[in-house]
Amino acid sequence: MHNPLHNLGQTRSAQKHNHVLLTPDTFVRTALPGMKACAAIVHTGPAMGARFTQYTAEFESGGELGATTAQRFVYVLEGQLKIELDGRQNELGTRGYAYLPESSSHRVAATKPSRAAVIEKPYQPLASFKSPSPILSSEDTAVSEPLDGDASLQVKHLLPDTMQFDFAVNSMVYQPGAALSMVEMHIMEHGLLMLEGGGIYRLGDSWYPVTAGDFIWMAPWCPQWFGAIGKVPAKYLIYKDWNRHPLAGPSSASTPPSGEVR
Repeated sequence: MHNPLHNLGQTRSAQKHNHVLLTPDTFVRTALPGMKACAAIVHTGPAMGARFTQYTAEFESGGELGATTAQRFVYVLEGQLKIELDGRQNELGTRGYAYLPESSSHRVAATKPSRAAVIEKPYQPLASFKSPSPILSSEDTAVSEPLDGDASLQVKHLLPDTMQFDFAVNSMVYQPGAALSMVEMHIMEHGLLMLEGGGIYRLGDSWYPVTAGDFIWMAPWCPQWFGAIGKVPAKYLIYKDWNRHPLAGPSSASTPPSGEVR
């Protein structure tokens, strides 16, 4: 007979000084300013020490996000979103995504029950470069490339690799048994959402089983390594900040943009 107290107090979620693993059993939903018929699962933000915010938005049909003065990246996990930008409407289905520049006037609404990963970050401008333009595309059209020559580990770059962008978002697919070739330690921080499959993640001195639906935040210089385990490929969506000099520091880190919570 099932014991409803069997897992009382047990979870795979963990918090350390340089990383956090959040599993769906610990998710708490909240409303962010301006949201309509939509709830947010806030995964990371300045309160955690991150220099960006990432959340999963769960839309009812007709639901919409609130406004933000930060640059925003939206990736459709399921359902369909309508993006209103510069007087035009664009529809994004599953695996569709949008990059919306800082202070751009836009509206993100769902045409049916939907879920999306949302990343928001204050933009760090460079004097010699114009701010990026909006992007509306689909992961399905992005070119898949082997990582470090390993065909069993494929990466898709969802944003252009130019100095205009101060962050990157990639999807990565590991065939069963594939793994990173090294333990990485670097200045970039990460937000990672597991999309499919699972495996083992090393974060700092800890080792965690991870599976679809889990979220990981990695602070700068957190030792990190992943290996896929199971009979199906493992896939995740990963954010990193880059293309800025370390002395530049975070932009407006102490003042969250509209719609961001602490």
